Amino acid sequence: LLSLIMIHLFKSPVAIENALVKTMKYSRFFGNKILSRNCKSSESRMFQPLVHNFSSYSFASPRKLEEIMKTEKMSDMDSKTISEVWSKYHENKKRVVGLEISGKEGKSVLSRAAQCPYFIHPVFRDGGFFNLVSQFQTPSHFMLAYLEDYKKDPQGAQPLITLSLFENFMESHELTLVRGDIIAEGLSDEEGGRIIQTLVDMYRFDDEFTNNVHSFNKQPEKFDIDDFTSIQNKKWKEWEKKLDNITEEQ
Repeated sequence: LLSLIMIHLFKSPVAIENALVKTMKYSRFFGNKILSRNCKSSESRMFQPLVHNFSSYSFASPRKLEEIMKTEKMSDMDSKTISEVWSKYHENKKRVVGLEISGKEGKSVLSRAAQCPYFIHPVFRDGGFFNLVSQFQTPSHFMLAYLEDYKKDPQGAQPLITLSLFENFMESHELTLVRGDIIAEGLSDEEGGRIIQTLVDMYRFDDEFTNNVHSFNKQPEKFDIDDFTSIQNKKWKEWEKKLDNITEEQ
């Protein structure tokens, strides 16, 4: 039944995939750059405020939920069914991630992101790590790029991941649908999914937002990058262990 519902609700992915072609051509090159830059041991301890935009980049991923699914056919569904359909649709898709959070959490994420639009995301690999930087763009989108490229040329830095929060069912169903697109081939689906989940959690959980995101944006001179990276490294290792256990069970 769920499969039949999905056939009638979701639009053909061809248009969406075609929209990403231009960006993917670049990411094949950019992905190689990422793989060759994964052995950093640390960044500067304190951060300067980030104030520039990814203004030269055209957001290739779906900006509206209507570009992905036929929302007019979902108004009579309850929130549980919509969540199940959304999860099922993204379950086995490559390079995309679908999440659901409550309407209240979605509003909180967007409100906080408008006030604190930047954050960093360490990606750990082969005993080292590299940092991505995320930037929020109104009304409901995030873009993530390689931090070193952003520092060199903020307006020319190309996003590796894009993320959108859809507000269509925020009020009516107390539900926020989240879509992440992993553009760079240098990031695995698992790494991209982990980064996307972490970004959402950083903005929706009070402690994570206050201690990390808010501090990074409003008091960057007090943000301890070494301490933050150490904590994230431990969490990343725990996540990798769980991922290995799941793989073994399969």
